[in-house]
Amino acid sequence: MAKAFLLPVSVWVPNPKIESGMCIRCCKSSGGEEEKVKKKKRLSKQSSWEAKDAEGRDYLYTLGKEADNMNIAVGQRAGVIDSLFAGNFLGKDSDIVFDYRQKATRSFEYLEGDYYIAPLFMDKVVCHIVKNYLAHLLNIKIPLILGIWGGKGQGKSFQTELIFQAMGIEPVIMSAGELESERAGEPGKLIRERYRTASQVVQNQGKMSCLMINDIDAGLGRFGNTQMTVNNQIVVGTLMNLSDNPTRVSVGQDWRESDVTNRIPIIVTGNDFSTIYAPLIRDGRMDKFYWQPNLEDILNIVHRMYEKDGISRDEVERVVKTFPNQALDFYGALRSRTYDRSILKWIDDIGGVESFGSKLLKRKKDQSLPVFIPPEQSVDALLESGYSLIKEQQLIMETKLSKEYMKNMED
Repeated sequence: MAKAFLLPVSVWVPNPKIESGMCIRCCKSSGGEEEKVKKKKRLSKQSSWEAKDAEGRDYLYTLGKEADNMNIAVGQRAGVIDSLFAGNFLGKDSDIVFDYRQKATRSFEYLEGDYYIAPLFMDKVVCHIVKNYLAHLLNIKIPLILGIWGGKGQGKSFQTELIFQAMGIEPVIMSAGELESERAGEPGKLIRERYRTASQVVQNQGKMSCLMINDIDAGLGRFGNTQMTVNNQIVVGTLMNLSDNPTRVSVGQDWRESDVTNRIPIIVTGNDFSTIYAPLIRDGRMDKFYWQPNLEDILNIVHRMYEKDGISRDEVERVVKTFPNQALDFYGALRSRTYDRSILKWIDDIGGVESFGSKLLKRKKDQSLPVFIPPEQSVDALLESGYSLIKEQQLIMETKLSKEYMKNMED
């Protein structure tokens, strides 16, 4: 645990002796009533936040530099600095509490049931993870990053999470939205911090870990006239640096002994890696894997999805062949839409839309709601939902309202 840093505060403090022209530091006459008044006003506004050490660095700079573990609550004792910041935070009588309570790692207790993992997908992900953990024993160049790319909605992230669960891996997962910030350099620092967090999982918990970034091309990809920001450049440079120096990761401006970490494999997913900066995806840094499930994979995955509903494999095959060339998430949305009628009936049983909110959100403990009865799944119901989804897809492709809106401007 990082030790609490207590900086000697070399500032004037109020004291009864000041009234007689004396001060704590020098014990000499201040000389003149006007000078004493000015000095008292200056002291009343001064804060120990402004105090500097011998090298000119303030309290927060030194604290941040010394804190190796972000899961800490640290601060000075009340009464040492301004009472404005004092309080009982997290059971500590401290002025300022730096707390990193958000759990950055991901567990998969919610993944209950029997799921199908495509063998080809599993072999590629497992091999990449194991190779990186055995990198110190293998006399070969091993890319730190595995890039899984392919069409939309093909289960790249979900299949990877199933593999994490099967292997007992506790990963750190990021999204494309975290690759941009209003502060320059913040996303790059966040990646390094998450990488070090994954390393601490290995060191402190004895579990395997991994850094995963979903939809990386949405955050780093360049489409047409997309502007390249400073954060884009820093994130790309950070990932390239991690690939070249996977055990030397700094989160500050100065290198420290604690910046040496375990080698942590990185997995990124995306739809089109051709939009990403080419040196980042070269073979020495990133091992690429194109995922396009074949018919057998789709049938097995969808069958496991519908198995609990009593839908046989032959019926699943009929549904899949009725709607060919669809992504895997289409069949999940198809099953979800079959619940619509049952949900509407349940709302009517409650009392209609008018009283729905008050009964659902503000109900009393002794007020029970009608039991929701899931619909009985059938091939006909699934096909009906499928045709409805196909119609919506076609409307989007055929009805280009943007052209109608911009028609007058083109004339």
